[in-house]
Amino acid sequence: MSQALFETKFDTNFETTAETAFDITRDTPRQAAGQVMTEAEERASLKDRAKREGFNWGTAAVMFLFHVGAVAALFFFTWKAFFVACFLWWISGSLGIGMSYHRLLTHRGYKTPKWVEYFLTWCATLALEGGPIFWVATHRIHHKYSDGPGDPHSPNDGKWWSHMGWILLGKSLHYDTTTLARFVPDLTKDKVHVWLTKYHWTGNLIVGPILFAIGGWPWLLWGVFARVVVGLHSTWAVNSITHIWGTRRFATKDLSTNNGLVAFFTWGEGWHNNHHAHPVSARHGLTWYEVDMNWYGIWAMQKLGLARHVYKVDLDHLPPKPALLRDVKAAAVIAAAAGHD
Repeated sequence: MSQALFETKFDTNFETTAETAFDITRDTPRQAAGQVMTEAEERASLKDRAKREGFNWGTAAVMFLFHVGAVAALFFFTWKAFFVACFLWWISGSLGIGMSYHRLLTHRGYKTPKWVEYFLTWCATLALEGGPIFWVATHRIHHKYSDGPGDPHSPNDGKWWSHMGWILLGKSLHYDTTTLARFVPDLTKDKVHVWLTKYHWTGNLIVGPILFAIGGWPWLLWGVFARVVVGLHSTWAVNSITHIWGTRRFATKDLSTNNGLVAFFTWGEGWHNNHHAHPVSARHGLTWYEVDMNWYGIWAMQKLGLARHVYKVDLDHLPPKPALLRDVKAAAVIAAAAGHD
């Protein structure tokens, strides 16, 4: 979402392996406390640093224009335009953000043929949430420092900050590109993902004119502007709302909760406490009533032979740990937790 990212060249000469990078997505005890504390101290004042760097006018201008377009769409409503927007929302939000950026690229909860991976990644770029390197690095950092010093978007720094303030203040992600690349060596070594990161904004430049040629202003405003704005706020709600309001099945050492409303608007990403407890699981909805459209998509791909090595957690098969809690306020759990993982 930052112009700075468009011109980024990523150094692919890393000593870190992809497997090592994936370890940061798990809630495991830290083994080198002294080194981690140093890293945390270096990142403890992300919000203050962002404020010093100032307001990100470029990103803010783009956000403003898209929100104006989304409001304008209300005056050009047609059912055809609405259903086109819903279809593209599923393409970008479910196939793209949920199934690709999050569960495939970030956590490697399953594997696909490369052409499928690249197609799903392109679908994600339509959400206008940044390229794969941008998005995946941010999310892996979030899991490593979840709701602690260094988390890019924790509500501990303010509700508005966790929703979209972190996007509007300071430089892209408030980390330099070398730091970002260190968290995604698997992606920075892939030329296609580097290209998709650099040109992630081009997808809507292709889709937009096609929609306008077919359906005029209603299709353009609903299929691009309204759809992108709804998708952005839905994803940001995972960062903010599901770390503030909801229920907790697992006593994870962060503020994550399960929120059905957010799950509805994110195709299943709102079962966030389940996810933080078992981050590599491709399945987030662990009961029949936790509807998880992204998981249903992965399941369908597996049946079609397009997904393999699918990792999933079944609630009935989990050992009876004392960590099982229901309907407990996240803040109370954090206050009682011993330290931060």
